[in-house]
Amino acid sequence: MASTAAGKQRIPKVAKVKNKAPAEVQITAEQLLREAKERELELLPPPPKQKITDEEELNDYKLKKRKGFEDNIRKNRTVISNWIKYAQWEESLKEVQRARSIYERALDVDHRNIALWLKYAEMEMKNRQVNHARNIWDRAITILPRVNQFWYKYTYMEEMLGNIAGCRLVFERWMEWQPEEQAWHSYINFELRYKEVEKARATYERFVIVHPDVKNWIKYARFEEKHGYIAHSRRVFERAVEFYGEDIMDEQLFVAFAKFEEKQKEFERVRVIYKYALDRIPKQQAQELFKTYTVFEKRFGDRRGIEDVIVSKRRFQYEEEVKANPHNYDAWFDYLRLVESDADPDPVRDVYERAIANVPPIQEKRHWRRYIYLWINYALYEELEARDPERTRQVYQACLELIPHKKFTFAKMWLLYGQFEIRQKNLPFARKSLGTGIGKCPKNKLFKGYIELELQLREFDRCRKLYEKYLEFGPENCTTWIKFAELETILGDMDRARAIYELAIGQPRLDMPEVLWKSYIDFEIEQEEYEKTRELYRRLLQRTQHVKVWISYAQFELSLESEDRLAKCQQIYEEANKAMRNCEEKEERLMLLESWRDLEAEFGTDVTQERVRKLLPEKVKKRRKLQAEDGSDAGWEEYYDYIFPEDSANQPNLKLLAMAKMWKKQKQQEEEPEEPEDPGEPEESEDSESEKVEVPEHQEEQKGAEAPTEQDTYGDEKKNES
Repeated sequence: MASTAAGKQRIPKVAKVKNKAPAEVQITAEQLLREAKERELELLPPPPKQKITDEEELNDYKLKKRKGFEDNIRKNRTVISNWIKYAQWEESLKEVQRARSIYERALDVDHRNIALWLKYAEMEMKNRQVNHARNIWDRAITILPRVNQFWYKYTYMEEMLGNIAGCRLVFERWMEWQPEEQAWHSYINFELRYKEVEKARATYERFVIVHPDVKNWIKYARFEEKHGYIAHSRRVFERAVEFYGEDIMDEQLFVAFAKFEEKQKEFERVRVIYKYALDRIPKQQAQELFKTYTVFEKRFGDRRGIEDVIVSKRRFQYEEEVKANPHNYDAWFDYLRLVESDADPDPVRDVYERAIANVPPIQEKRHWRRYIYLWINYALYEELEARDPERTRQVYQACLELIPHKKFTFAKMWLLYGQFEIRQKNLPFARKSLGTGIGKCPKNKLFKGYIELELQLREFDRCRKLYEKYLEFGPENCTTWIKFAELETILGDMDRARAIYELAIGQPRLDMPEVLWKSYIDFEIEQEEYEKTRELYRRLLQRTQHVKVWISYAQFELSLESEDRLAKCQQIYEEANKAMRNCEEKEERLMLLESWRDLEAEFGTDVTQERVRKLLPEKVKKRRKLQAEDGSDAGWEEYYDYIFPEDSANQPNLKLLAMAKMWKKQKQQEEEPEEPEDPGEPEESEDSESEKVEVPEHQEEQKGAEAPTEQDTYGDEKKNES
């Protein structure tokens, strides 16, 4: 054992925890802290009660307590609660003089402490020291005049003592500081308790000036109404409306005013008040006003009155919209549509004048398009509703003076003005206005409208002059030339019509020349001038080689009643085919040949039909390389091309195509015993195979001809078979 103890120190065994599960009752850190705190604050037994039997023990007790209070004060003079406890202890011993001295010492330390003043004054009042209490209140309200509690207690003390005059003086001193609203109400209620209505009215007069709130004016008016002064109450409401003016308008004031008049059975006054308010208060701030007005009209008004309420509500809404954005012309249109239902034209004119005063700030036509309709509606209203022609004329003239004609104009306004003058049987004024419009700012619509007017009046010489001016303004307008020529045709002057057409086709620049030529040709056909028609076709073909012109020429010859019409028609097709051999647009040449084929199918012989059939091209599929914008390779594109037999350059291509067909046919014959043919698969015709031959462009470049190689053709054919 000794050797064991000397050689090794034994390690004590640690107890192993067998059950590691959590305890059923868990103790949190919060519980531990709370228990520790509770044990620290265990209640000690109260000290034994001390009985004082003689004066000497009493003096010792007082000395001990005073010493304790003084020690506490010396430790921290700023803790006012120590002073108050000290003073209250002295007061409990009936030592008022000592308590007063302690309060005075405390005020020297902190004279702005409200609780200190209140305790001091309450002590004096408890001990019936009235003059001392007055002195304390005077000092308190002098040092701290904004503490309302001092004033309330001071006035309450004076009123309880029956010193009404003194209480009134205190209130007057208080009102000089312009306190809060409740202080004024306390003063007014004080006067009313002693039946001093005039003094209460005078206080209200000062009150609404110091606190100019709507609710205070309403209280003032109700005060007058309560005491039977109806005229005074109405005068207060009127003064309130004048006081606030139109800048600050509150619906509560007008609602109260209207209800007051309703109680007095003054219904017309009520309507005037409501309408005055609804015309000036914003809609979102007048919801209650609209509601009360509607209720009033339902109770005391008729159907017309209820409709006026709804109209006034919508009018007010539109007023808000146009005030927010004066250039919102759609809002003006809605507003005008509403006010036009009124029988009185003066308010309608007033709204129109306000609307047209909002001229668009930018002189661009797109900004004026909506605005100009305000003028148009204004003029139509004056003419149709107000029936005032002179005022309508002034509206049109003012509008035409306002439009910046050097930058843009509105032909609609000139035409409407001219039509108005014609309705007034004032033709010279109408012509003068339209002529002024054409002189200032010629426009197609203005010319057309003026010419239409003169046509209706059967003034053909004026129409000719207008057409001449119109063509000077726009000589490239084909429609104008055609209309002018049609006018001369209607009037029977064919030479003038033909001369107009000749002038028209001689213009260097036209917007729709094909329409003009067609009209000229139709004119000559109607006049049965077939030689001139042929000449026109020849002249047109000198200018253009369009396929539709050739086809139209051929159909014209076919439509004539002559023996050689078919020969002439075939001759035209021959000429057209020769002329279009060098045309790059192969589709147009194909269209010509198809039209020729249809003609021969209907009127030709077998020989001519076979001849035209041989002219038809072969349709082949080709591929070409595509390049992106940066020059890189973008792949291949397939397209269809037409190979015409007449073109000598295409002869090698056709031979190569024939050889490719034969090779493909041989290949199919060799594969027939190896692969049995599917009976459900239809055989492809030889013609359809010719349309599926692909010709890659890189092979064309190598061989110098547009023909596919055998390898490419075979590959493409295999694809088609699959």
